[in-house]
Amino acid sequence: MSAQTATNKKLLRQEITGSRRFSNYFWATVISMGATGFLLAGLSSYFQVNLLPFADPTELIFVPQGLVMGLYGTAGILLATYLWLVILWDVGGGFNEFNRETGTVKIFRWGFPGKDRRVDLNYKQQDVQAVRVEIKEGLNPKRAIYLRIKGKGEIPLTRVGQPVALAQLETQGAELARFLEVPLEGL
Repeated sequence: MSAQTATNKKLLRQEITGSRRFSNYFWATVISMGATGFLLAGLSSYFQVNLLPFADPTELIFVPQGLVMGLYGTAGILLATYLWLVILWDVGGGFNEFNRETGTVKIFRWGFPGKDRRVDLNYKQQDVQAVRVEIKEGLNPKRAIYLRIKGKGEIPLTRVGQPVALAQLETQGAELARFLEVPLEGL
């Protein structure tokens, strides 16, 4: 889930970090700069005008070197645009809210633009059967918390991406199971 958890005796709210993570900002910036350099090198080669202050790509032969650099630059700009849009839209961001006073469970996430941009799941607290913690080690580790809902299956509560620390995952799972007064499975 996230470091941001608001709790009191009647309400537990967990903020979920989506695509607005440092790593996404870092890679979007690096790819943007690299792609711009490749594109400017390709254009410099074509127009025979130096567009880069730190190199002289006018000495490159346009076919094939300048053309390939221009294509790499274009592909990089498209990838960087996608990354910046995902960050702007905060895909995957949202919250989990468990309210004892109203007896509701609300899971909200932002998705890609379109008719299903808002993923808003609402359940009754009495339909929650268990909190399950899944820990899979190895080459592709998986650490996640699921909410088992009667008649709906398991709903993932943790964010996608970097695995959560084992101690933090156990603590969050136990805290949630205690708050909802349901069993904790998988540990």
